[in-house]
Amino acid sequence: MNFCVRCGKDCETTIDGLCTECFLDGRRIIRLPHHVDMEVCANCGEIRQRDSWVRKDIRIAAEDAAAASILAIPEARVISVGTRSVQQDPSNYAVTVDVIADISGFESSAEDITTVRVKNTVCKKCSRQLGSYYESILQLRTGGKDDMPAGLKKEVAYRVERTVGEQSRTNRQLFISKIGEVQGGVDIYLSSIALGRQISKEMGDYYGAETKESASLVGVNATGEEVYRVTYMVRIPEYHLGDAIEFEGRMYKLSSLSKTGGRATDLLTFRERTIRRSDLLSVRILVKYEDISDATVVSVGNGEIQVLDPRNYRTVDLRVPEGTEPGETVPVADIDGVLYYMP
Repeated sequence: MNFCVRCGKDCETTIDGLCTECFLDGRRIIRLPHHVDMEVCANCGEIRQRDSWVRKDIRIAAEDAAAASILAIPEARVISVGTRSVQQDPSNYAVTVDVIADISGFESSAEDITTVRVKNTVCKKCSRQLGSYYESILQLRTGGKDDMPAGLKKEVAYRVERTVGEQSRTNRQLFISKIGEVQGGVDIYLSSIALGRQISKEMGDYYGAETKESASLVGVNATGEEVYRVTYMVRIPEYHLGDAIEFEGRMYKLSSLSKTGGRATDLLTFRERTIRRSDLLSVRILVKYEDISDATVVSVGNGEIQVLDPRNYRTVDLRVPEGTEPGETVPVADIDGVLYYMP
C-alpha cells in the first residue's frame, strides 16, 4: 500500500508520490496552442489535413484541426474528445475542445479553447492545373483526310472526361489540363503519362482505332532525372459502332469493335459474324450511327412489327429477331429507300 506525500492518504497507486486527486489539483491535463492554421485551397475548396487534401465542411474541418492539436500530459490517456465551435468571421473559428482522460484508472474531464485560422492557398493539383501542367497529350484523329465530325469530337471528349473523372476519385493528381479542337480532331492534355497510356488503349479498343506513341525529352528534374512528355495518337476509323454497313454484298449493323476487328449483325437474318480488322477497311458505310431514326411501334407480331415510317408516317412492316419485345419506339435505318430494323 502506498501513501500520498502531500495529503497522507493511503492509496494503491501514486503518481510522483501523489494520489490522483493531489496530482490533478491545479494541473491542466490538456493544452491547446493559441491558434491553429488550417490551409484551404482557394481554387477547389479542399482542406489540407496532414499530408492529404480532403473535401469537408469547413466548420467540421476546423473542429477536427483543433482536436488534432491537443497536447496532453504524459500520464493521461485520452478516452474521448468533443468539440464545439463559433465562427468569429469568415477566416476564424473559436473551437472549444472537451476531453475525458484516464489517469491511473481515474477519469477526469478538461477543456480548452483555441482559434482555428483559415489560410487560403492553392493545393498542388490546382497549382499544376492552373499552370497547364501536363505529362502526356492524347491526339484524337479520324482515319480519313476530312475533319472529325462535331458529334464525334464531343463524344470522344466526353469519354475521356468521364474516365479521368472516375480515376481522379482515388488519385487527385490525375486531371485534364486542356482540351483543344484542332484541324482534324481533338488534343487533350493530361497530367500523367500512365493516364494517357490507359486512355489511349481504351479508345483504341472501343473504336477499333490505330494507336501510336512517341516521347520527347523536355528537361531534367531536381534529382537529375530526364523528364519526358509522351504523345499518344489515336486514329479513329471512319466506321463507328452502330453504323449500318455493307460488307461482301450484305447489310449489317456494326455491333462491336476491337483492335483485332469487329462483329456485325446481319439486318435480314440478324445473325452475327466476325470481320477482321484488315477487312473492315473495305466496308461501305450506308448510314452513320447518328443518322439512325426512331420509329413509333404500332403493333407487334411473331418475328415482325409494324411501325410508322418517320419519313412519311405510313405504316411499314419490319422483320425483327425472334423474341423481340420492343418499346414504344425502335431504331430504324433508311437504306436506299427501304426501312430496316436496327437490332
